[in-house]
Amino acid sequence: MSLTKNELLKAYRVMATIRAFEERVHVEFAAGEIPGFVHLYAGEEACATGVCLHLSDEDFIASTHRGHGHCIAKGVDVHGMMAELFGRDTGLCRGKGGSMHIADLDLGMMGANGIVGGGPPLICGAALAVSRAGRGNVAVAFVGDGGSNQGTTFESLNLAKIWNLPAIFVVEDNGYAEATSSKYSIGAESNAERARGFGLPAVRVDGHDFFAVYEAAQEAIERARRGEGPSLLDCQVNRYYGHFEGDAQTYRGPDETKTLRDSRDCIKLFTQRVTEAGQLLESELKAIDASASALIEDAVAAAKSAPKPDPSDLLTDVYVSY
Repeated sequence: MSLTKNELLKAYRVMATIRAFEERVHVEFAAGEIPGFVHLYAGEEACATGVCLHLSDEDFIASTHRGHGHCIAKGVDVHGMMAELFGRDTGLCRGKGGSMHIADLDLGMMGANGIVGGGPPLICGAALAVSRAGRGNVAVAFVGDGGSNQGTTFESLNLAKIWNLPAIFVVEDNGYAEATSSKYSIGAESNAERARGFGLPAVRVDGHDFFAVYEAAQEAIERARRGEGPSLLDCQVNRYYGHFEGDAQTYRGPDETKTLRDSRDCIKLFTQRVTEAGQLLESELKAIDASASALIEDAVAAAKSAPKPDPSDLLTDVYVSY
């Protein structure tokens, strides 16, 4: 596997933007500026980035309640996202969806989803549509380890195999379904093993390693584009924050998150690899960090100054008019 310098810079920019977005949302939510629930993706950036860099606007993804990283990796506008979190009329869903329902159908982002395991059935529909159209596109479902135990996920794996759909299921096993350890809640050795039981090619991947995710995703996506059916990636990752903002995280060990940030941070690992190999300069990466921070700062300022939805629009966008 070989990536060009521009591809490496793009990968880093996506990961740095996700991290900057989530770290700032953490601060703004704590200050009481953001309404509703927020579930942060910080720590898992390599997974969304490694998968979505292979996708075009014509490919589809379905997300989870922890969807900010998937949105950014798919190319969704950061300003529209931030405004949506702040409940402003300039948000992607005009401030009506919030964190768990961000969507941009023009970019194939079918939406974050407050329903655990709600994404896999959606991408079966999307994959069936692109398959019938013969366009060579794919559909990807991101699902957590908690969602991997839902019947909707099992049914989707089975249906995708039966219909030979161009579907890729990406399990982001971050160790906890809310507070329940995935080592306890997943009866099989891994989600990869379970997927093989449905007849899908499946691989377990170190989700902290962008390059491992990128390579595994490339193989699965190219297989789907060739008409060879669905696959599953079982990505082992870690989240730095609680299940939701405000989660006391009493189920985590002392200094667990600090140790992960110090030793298994996907952005640090990426930086170390590309700089030691002479592929990118540290100064180039720092410039991207500064650019990402400025972008997020501008998005927050724009969101705070944007108008809230008009009360007269309360019942608009509720039903589709045919």
